[in-house]
Parts: sequence; C-alpha cells; structure tokens
Amino acid sequence: MGNFAFDNELTLNGPFRAPRQMLADQEYDGHTSVHDDATADKLGLPGAPIEGPTHFSQFDPMGVAMWGSAWFEHGCISSHFENMVIEGEEVQATAVRTSATSARIGAVTSDGKSVLSGTMTLGPHHPETELDRRLGAIKEPGELFIIDQLRVGDKSAPERVSMSFTESNGHLYPFSLNDKLQMITEPSSWYASDTAAQSPWGRAVIPTEMVSVLAHKVGGVGKVRGPAVGLFIDLEIRVINGPLFVDAEYELVHEIVGVGQSRRVESYWTRTSITDPVSGVLVATVLLHQGVFKASYDKYPADKLAL
Repeated sequence: MGNFAFDNELTLNGPFRAPRQMLADQEYDGHTSVHDDATADKLGLPGAPIEGPTHFSQFDPMGVAMWGSAWFEHGCISSHFENMVIEGEEVQATAVRTSATSARIGAVTSDGKSVLSGTMTLGPHHPETELDRRLGAIKEPGELFIIDQLRVGDKSAPERVSMSFTESNGHLYPFSLNDKLQMITEPSSWYASDTAAQSPWGRAVIPTEMVSVLAHKVGGVGKVRGPAVGLFIDLEIRVINGPLFVDAEYELVHEIVGVGQSRRVESYWTRTSITDPVSGVLVATVLLHQGVFKASYDKYPADKLAL
C-alpha cells in the first residue's frame, strides 16, 4: 500500500486501471438498475456504467502516500461524479496537494474524459470538502413528483450490520468482499484475510470503496416513487474514528439532509452514520447524493420532462 511517488511535492498521478463492473445483477426496489445493460440502453446511455465508488480504490494508495496509515483512521474522500465509465475503459487518478491536510482530486479516462472531481482531506479537523460546498449550495427544489415524500430531517431506525469476507452484501450489492478483492483495482495486503496481520492494526481493513457498500447494506429512509431508475451523483466517505474492520459490527442510521432537482433528475442527499454499537463512538459517515431519472418513471407528467 502506498507505493506511489510524487511527480513533485504537490502532484501524485496513479497508473491507468480498468475497473470492473460487478452490478449487472443489482436489484433496486424490486427492479433492475442503471447498471443493467438493457436498462441503460432504454435511458440512452452508451452502456451499463461502473458504480462510482469503484473509482475510490485508486485513491487509497494516494491517501497512504500522503498521510500514511492515518488515511484509514481519519481520511475523507469527497467526490462529484462527472461522466460514467463503461467496463473496458481505463481510468487514471490524480491528487494535487493544496495543504498539509488536503488535496484536490480528479480522474480521467484514457481518452481524456473527466470521470470525477473532488477533495481528499485528513481529519480529525477536516478542511472544507467538495460535498460540504455542494450540499451548502443547493436551492429550493420546486415541484417534485418522484421524491416528493422525502423530508429533510427524516431518519431511519438504527440497524446493525457487518461485512465478512464471504457473505453477499444484499440485493443492492450482490457480491462478497472476497469477490471484490479478486477484481479491485488496487489490491493490498491490508485487505485480504491471509495477510491481514501485516496491516498496521493487525487485522483486515475495509477498502474505502466498500465502506459505501457497508453503509447501504441495510435500511433506508423515506419513500421514493417508482419503479424508477437512479444513479449516484456525489459521494463522500469520511472516516472519523477508524479504520473500519472486516467482521466488526456497526450501527447504521440514515438521515435525509437535502433534496433537489435538475433537468433530467430529481435527487436527494442521505447521510449515513456508522457507529460502534458498544462504545457509541461515531466511526464514519457516508454522504450520498443520488438522482432518479425523471424519464424512467412512467407517471412523470409529460409536460414536465426536459426535451
């Protein structure tokens, strides 16, 4: 972990990697998702996109290069997804240091298409993140037809969850951690069961991209009308008192913290708190901004659909 070298004291470029699609069998509210080829085709997309958090693994070695093992204890990656990636495309990640505890990040495909932009920061006292800024800038959404039942401040009941190496992670993530580790773009001895003793904590840590899976393994809050097809717009994974460990039990609470819309989607922001149920210590938060395609909801008023 962390075998990268800075081009100079400010910029770190990773190698091109080819992330893998693992959500072709994803089921969302009883129907297929945008990660299904046929569903993506109906929406006019060039193919079934790779899920955004997959790209976060390319930044973990950069976090370790900049901040050592503290990256998994107090690190935060905060990203706006700009263009979808289809399996077979290669992606390069870049981080540019802006202070001792922050960096601007980006990722591009081999033909120069921007995949994501955002920030990496180190706590416990984080500088402003990409999603701090974006969430703070949302406006009144106006009339809504798919997410109209969601209310800012709505919370779910606490639920317990853990991530083992072998169990599937549910309908949303129909694969195990071991399945992911066979395809992850940046393998590490810190992740695998047979080498976990080599990690600084003497046990296996959950890769940053899989913290999002853990956060959305169970539960939810509020009702979204459907069937309708969604996508990730923004995602932030903020570790506060980490690392997060394989086989450890955590408590999840989801809270709606924002709603909005754009020309093609209605969208909502959910912050998930991940807490140690024994100590009550907040271990991490996951802030997800997800959209629902207006055109995918058959009851959406035709005169309200953007051309």
